[in-house]
Amino acid sequence: MIITDTHTHLYSEAFDEDRKETVQKAIDLGVKRFFIPAIDSTYTERMLALEKDFPGQMFLMTGLHPTHVKENFEEELAHVEKMLDNHTYYAIGEIGIDLYWEKKYFKQQQIAFRKQIQIAKKYKLPIVIHCRDAFDEIFEILEEEKSDDLWGIFHCFTGSYEQAKKAISYNMKLGIGGVVTFKNGKIDTFLKKIELKHIVLETDSPYLAPKPYRGKRNESAYIVKVLEKLADIHGVPNEQIALETTRNSIAVFGI
Repeated sequence: MIITDTHTHLYSEAFDEDRKETVQKAIDLGVKRFFIPAIDSTYTERMLALEKDFPGQMFLMTGLHPTHVKENFEEELAHVEKMLDNHTYYAIGEIGIDLYWEKKYFKQQQIAFRKQIQIAKKYKLPIVIHCRDAFDEIFEILEEEKSDDLWGIFHCFTGSYEQAKKAISYNMKLGIGGVVTFKNGKIDTFLKKIELKHIVLETDSPYLAPKPYRGKRNESAYIVKVLEKLADIHGVPNEQIALETTRNSIAVFGI
């Protein structure tokens, strides 16, 4: 059984004391593929080191996270393109709009999101979307940019059934993580109506640990709890969830 974690920040300082052991724990449970989203240029070297330390298992993305969009966002986007010209990346992410923490740079977030979609099209890569309190704003830009060469993942999907269907209509898979195990997560109430071909698994570690680890540091190993919850919701064996979601991740990332 091969499980794919499509979104894990294993380069985070949260793993500095036990990164090797944390990765090995996940591997021992069947997690063989780790897709690594970017935040901003300050993490580039840590990401490259992670890839070097675990060859053939870590697949990097590049991009500018919406909460890190500031006055210098143009410089950050130039860094993204420079890295794309000098290294192999498998997606542009995580990118999007976040209006939960602050709205000061909302306009810049919109510009950065649109420009990174265009970069993804230029390099024929998928996008990985971060959306918090911004479904309408995200959908507005996706509607303007939609095309056959735009596809990817709606990371950490926490919207409604209608929003899920809309995200899928833009060639996006739904990234399902620990929230599906939360009592107040709500997405578990409609996920059975979403075909498995539209779903990928993720942890977003070290954030959003699933039950029974909620409130603790999340790890890629805990993706098993997400898998088990999805298997329960859809009434299928764990192995089928692993097979189909890994197959979906291959369709997105091309590897």
